[in-house]
Amino acid sequence: MERKFILSCCSTVDLPYSYMQSRDIPVLFYTYVVDGQEYVDDMGCDPEALPRFYRFLEAGKLPQTSQINVGTYLDFFEAQLEKGDLLHIAFTSGQSGSVHNAVAAAKLLQEKYPDKKLVVIDSLCSSSGYGLLVDAAADLRDSGATLEETARWVLENRNKVHHQFFSSNMTQFHRTGRVSGTAAMVATIMNICPIMRLDDQGAIKAYSKVRGKKKAVETTVNAMEQHAQGGRDYDQRCFVCHSRCPEDAALLITALEERFPHLKGKIRLCDIGTIIGSHSGPGTVAVFFLGDERPTMD
Repeated sequence: MERKFILSCCSTVDLPYSYMQSRDIPVLFYTYVVDGQEYVDDMGCDPEALPRFYRFLEAGKLPQTSQINVGTYLDFFEAQLEKGDLLHIAFTSGQSGSVHNAVAAAKLLQEKYPDKKLVVIDSLCSSSGYGLLVDAAADLRDSGATLEETARWVLENRNKVHHQFFSSNMTQFHRTGRVSGTAAMVATIMNICPIMRLDDQGAIKAYSKVRGKKKAVETTVNAMEQHAQGGRDYDQRCFVCHSRCPEDAALLITALEERFPHLKGKIRLCDIGTIIGSHSGPGTVAVFFLGDERPTMD
């Protein structure tokens, strides 16, 4: 079926770039800086990029991330508009101000391309949850939906994409100022895993803590059962991602497959990319699914 518009996003969807190419979704790459050198959040294009990133963390380096500027968005959007109308789903404003630059760029280009449609939407989603939202939007595009119909669906459902995750390593959370040194040390000694999720504004909120990975997996799966569409009968896509802890991700996937036997296809396992990983560090595992409206959290 003929596609009626172009769908684009940013690299913080934390899906493989090869997958985005297969779905014909142009991607704008974030970057990070270490020791004055800029590196691309390349979504697995270079197999050495992610190992290099974790070597930086192991060496005590603190990657610096920043917003995508208006000029970069202008170049990216203009290249797409030359091919057709564009719907750009942006990384959550709860973790980055880049979406505001995207909106500013779109306004400038609307004057230059008055006959083209250019819509920017704040996903309010992060990592592979952002990827899940974009993937669903691509399904609509491929089914023949218009740009307006797809944009409406995204706005109505972005807060129904749940992000449930836990971490067994608090080192990077301490380095980036999210937790105190004392709290990080106690968590390590006591084997405490914070349980976190995204709120309705797309910001990370810790709402519980448990001892041990087994309990963390159980708590995360229970949260999915509570919030997923249909509970245990959930029959939509489910994505899992991790930051350098594949064994923990495998434990979570096994538990999810046992609890939710009607999932749509196999659970997609992804790596947390360098931008999200700059804040989470290693040891984080997350699951993403469609459910009820995400809660407001103070």
